[in-house]
Amino acid sequence: MQEKRTHLSNHVKLKRKQFRLTQPELALKAGVGLRFVRDLEQGKTTLRMDKVNDVLRLFGETLGPIEMNRDELLK
Repeated sequence: MQEKRTHLSNHVKLKRKQFRLTQPELALKAGVGLRFVRDLEQGKTTLRMDKVNDVLRLFGETLGPIEMNRDELLK
């Protein structure tokens, strides 16, 4: 099963590297499992939002809605 890299997965990986953290260090500091961090960075499509927020909180961020062009989505 291959997951699709997403904006979120790329963002988390970039932030982790900017903060000079390894995946195990990020997992420990965020209070999530190493497998979760790996799944997140690989673009797994089904992740718990509360755990994603635990990771993002280390970077001073949180999940939120992003406005999209609804007409484009319905085509």
